[in-house]
Amino acid sequence: MSFVPYVIAGSIILVALIAYGSAVRILNEYERGVLFRLGRLMEVKGPGLRLIIPFGIDRLVKIDLRTITLEVPPQEVITLDNVTVRVSAVIYFLVVNPNSAVTKVANFINATSQIAQTTLRSVLGQSALDELLANRDKINATLQRIIDLETEPWGIKVSTVEIKDVELPATMQRAMAKQAEAEREKRAKIIHAEGEFAAAQKLTDAATVIAAQPSALQLRYLQTLTEIGAEHNTVIVFPMPVDLIEPLLQVHDRFMTQLPQSEPAEKRSVVGGEAPEKAA
Repeated sequence: MSFVPYVIAGSIILVALIAYGSAVRILNEYERGVLFRLGRLMEVKGPGLRLIIPFGIDRLVKIDLRTITLEVPPQEVITLDNVTVRVSAVIYFLVVNPNSAVTKVANFINATSQIAQTTLRSVLGQSALDELLANRDKINATLQRIIDLETEPWGIKVSTVEIKDVELPATMQRAMAKQAEAEREKRAKIIHAEGEFAAAQKLTDAATVIAAQPSALQLRYLQTLTEIGAEHNTVIVFPMPVDLIEPLLQVHDRFMTQLPQSEPAEKRSVVGGEAPEKAA
C-alpha cells in the first residue's frame, strides 16, 4: 500500500490552510487597509472580512483612523523678551487620507511629532512672556493652524494643540510674585482713598445739616451718650456746649485788656542797657 497519495493530499491541504490564513484579513470599523499588489498601490479596503492574494503578491497595511494623542516633549524656548522657559504641549490629530499617510511619509506619527516640536519653538520664540501666559488660546490656535498646514500633504488632520505646562525660572517667579503683590497693594490703597473721599463728602453733608439746625447737635450728643452707656462703662462723658463757656471767655478777654501796659522803670532800664543804681 502506497502512502504517496496521502502525503500529496496532506501537502495540498496544508498549503491551502497557509494560503487561507495569509489571504484573510479582518479590518475593524475604525481601520482602513491600504493594499499594495506587486508593489503598486490599489484601492483602500474598508472594514470587514477582506481577501488578498497571498505569497507576497498582495500586502495590506492597516491604518487607524481614531484620534491620536501625541505628547510633545518639553522644549527650551527663549521668548521675545529674552526669558528662558520650558514648555510642553499635547497634540490631537487623526488620519483622513490613509493612502497619503502610507505613501507620502515613512512614519507619520514621528514626522508629526518633529513638526510640532519645531513649530512650538518657532512660535513661542516670537511671543513675549506676558502674551504666552495671558493669550494662550491665541497661541494654541496659531500652533494648530501651522502644524495642520504642514501635515496636510501626509493626509493628517490636526484638530487641537494645547500648551500643557510652562515652567519659569525661580528668579522670574519671585519677580512676578513681587509685581502681583505691588499691584494688590496699589488697588488696596486706591480703594481706601476712595472710601476716605466718600466718607469726607458724607461728613461735609452732615456738618451742613447740623449747622442749619443747632438742635441736631444736641440730639447727636444724647445719642452718643446712649451708645456709651450701652457698654456698661464706669466713665461718664458729659458734653458741655460752647455757648456756656463763651461768656467766661469774654470776661477773661476784657480783664486782660484792662491791665496796665507800662512796665516798671527798673525793668526798662535793664532792657535799655543801663544798670540800676544800688542804694547807699
